Amino acid sequence: MHPNVCGADRLGRAALGLTLLAVGYRHRDRTPATLAFVAGSDVLATAVIRRCPLNALFGIDTCSS
Repeated sequence: MHPNVCGADRLGRAALGLTLLAVGYRHRDRTPATLAFVAGSDVLATAVIRRCPLNALFGIDTCSS
């Protein structure tokens, strides 16, 4: 599979994902925090895998090659 998440987009996703994970873990007894944890793990996964299904659906490719 061709990666479609690179550069600043990847770094931003990693930072946002880690932030959401931290907030979700810190307040894990609340429902919005649990949702933040789930969303953070998804955003972080797209940064690690370098592939985003929504980017592919909309034809967005932040990789230069």
